[in-house]
Amino acid sequence: MLDQPRADETQLRIDLAACLRLAARHDWHEAVANHFSAAVSDDGRRFLVNPRWVHFSTVRASDLLLVDADDPSTMDRPDAPDPTAWTIHAALHRALPQARVALHLHPPYLTALAGLKDPRIKPIDQVTARFHNRLAYDLDFGGIAHDASEGDRIARSFGNHAAVLMGNHGVTTLGATAAEAYDTMYHLERAARTIVLAYSTGQPLAIMPDDLAEETARGWEVDPTERTAHFEQMKRILDTEEPEYRQ
Repeated sequence: MLDQPRADETQLRIDLAACLRLAARHDWHEAVANHFSAAVSDDGRRFLVNPRWVHFSTVRASDLLLVDADDPSTMDRPDAPDPTAWTIHAALHRALPQARVALHLHPPYLTALAGLKDPRIKPIDQVTARFHNRLAYDLDFGGIAHDASEGDRIARSFGNHAAVLMGNHGVTTLGATAAEAYDTMYHLERAARTIVLAYSTGQPLAIMPDDLAEETARGWEVDPTERTAHFEQMKRILDTEEPEYRQ
């Protein structure tokens, strides 16, 4: 039997449940699919993941499953997670030390970009420039991630980046905290929306020169505490309107 949650695990549960609720609010979710996780052990191998086929808008902190990436019997449990959640997130938490929190989604604009021959987010404003040379692209989609080899391949696609745009698939963001992973996802989807809307005009893009795009990207890194503040403000809204997420 698993031990009772430690204080830090309790907070991780609350924060991951908040991410799930916020994803539903933003219309990033896809029916009862997609999955989020958060490492609770120092080596990352014990992690929380959302329960199988439960709508993001209803998940509470206590609903999250605690699993072990090195335990192959996980999928034999009566409460086993979604098979693709296990394949992708177990691989991420085994392979990537930066994957303390991992959010995998198929949000509308990023998924639209993922379906293009050239899915790159080009620096045409401050938000798109945030990801200049800071986003991995995985263009080797191998089908629905039911096989462990697909999870391992996805983990390798990150390199040293904290997010990957997955061609013909979706997106995954990583963070040292839920706040970081959420804020990255939020701004990535906004960047994708800007690019898609700009493409829709049919006019040429005003792409920044590399040096300006790099300077703009570095500007986002001056005070990363803004990302924590963003997440805390969003949780305050949930605390007022959906306080049961903390249960």
